Amino acid sequence: MILHGNQRGGGKDLAIHLMKPENERVQVHEIRGFVSNNLIGAFKESYAISKATRCKQHLYSLSINPPKSADINDADFIAAIDRTEAKLGLGDQPRAVVFHDKRGTDGQLRRHAHAVWCRIDTDRMKAVQLSHTKLKLRDVSRDLHIEHDLKMPPGLINSKDRDPRNFSLEEWQQCKQAKKNVQEIKDTFKDCWAVSDSGALFSHALAERGYILTKGNRGHVAVDYKGEKYAVSRYVGIRAKQVREKLGEVHGFPDVEQVKQVAAKQITDRLKILRAEQEKQAQGKAMYAQKQQQSLIESYAEAARQLKNMQESRRVSEEMTRANRIKKGLMGLFDHLTGKRKQVLAQNATDTKNALYRDVQEAEKLEKRQQKVRDSHQNHAHSARVPHVNAVRELNADIKQISEPPAPSKQKKAEYIAREKQRAKRPRRPRYRNGPNLHP
Repeated sequence: MILHGNQRGGGKDLAIHLMKPENERVQVHEIRGFVSNNLIGAFKESYAISKATRCKQHLYSLSINPPKSADINDADFIAAIDRTEAKLGLGDQPRAVVFHDKRGTDGQLRRHAHAVWCRIDTDRMKAVQLSHTKLKLRDVSRDLHIEHDLKMPPGLINSKDRDPRNFSLEEWQQCKQAKKNVQEIKDTFKDCWAVSDSGALFSHALAERGYILTKGNRGHVAVDYKGEKYAVSRYVGIRAKQVREKLGEVHGFPDVEQVKQVAAKQITDRLKILRAEQEKQAQGKAMYAQKQQQSLIESYAEAARQLKNMQESRRVSEEMTRANRIKKGLMGLFDHLTGKRKQVLAQNATDTKNALYRDVQEAEKLEKRQQKVRDSHQNHAHSARVPHVNAVRELNADIKQISEPPAPSKQKKAEYIAREKQRAKRPRRPRYRNGPNLHP
């Protein structure tokens, strides 16, 4: 049954809408907790009470629409309303229930129900807080589909549970980190049960969510990739007899231990594929980094050659300049006699030394810049490979953990007994209550 609900005001308009003559039949089934015995008067009372509070949407309206083929009687409608009331926390609040008989587009007469609650708690003079109403109505609707054996529409099926055999690496990591509670697992089983008309379809629906149907000691069970068992009747919320009627006897299903091995192999096969993908990506990143490194080496060598050529041409030019400072002939003799030639030679020597120091500094600065770029490139390449390397390491651990099941309880008990026997054989120091007895 599909449940739609919302908070609202406008009690008079709502009452008029519920009593519209466009329905084949309108039946006010119940008015509880109000002084008035009609809808308009009851909703006016709710409005008057809400004036003492800050609440504007003092009503909560619910509609219940069963599927076309469903055989739902008035008692079933009331039971669904009571369940919704308890789920939303509206117990003991004034309410009104109205049944409508209306013909659909196909001409068939169908029955649906409306329930309206007053949200104002008169003891506290506060409105009842309604949180996550859509999720709560969805849960109630799913339970009602299960109980009445109705085919569940796709909108109510929880699609977040996926088969781990088709997970990507990110989804697998999220699956490991997420801890499902019992209610989430029950919801998954109820979804599979509701959309299945036979045992084969139910088994297929479970397999799409990572569970394999098998036989247990007392009936049908499902096994996940971790090897944990879930009783179908318990997690669907029905009797074992109903499970046998749809699925048949358990004799035709494989043993639990066989299924555990199959489930473990399916998951490990998928993890090996993911590991191969990560190894390939890590290798690709390494090859790309190697090509980048080779390109950097060639560019650095070219830069060093250009610097060296520039310095060589500059050295030749500066040497010519310094040589032109030394005069020849009579002027040279005059400079030699006056001591100016000696000063020029000293200046040339100083300039030559400074030029050499400058060339060395330029080469060192180029080397430092290249080294900085080289280090940055190596760090970037390392950072690009690390996630894939870590993923491979993590997948190896997961494969080992899944493929090597824990030792059975009997083996653990035997190992514990053996360890205790070894401890008993060890020599122990004597213990004295009041110190050692030194007298014979």
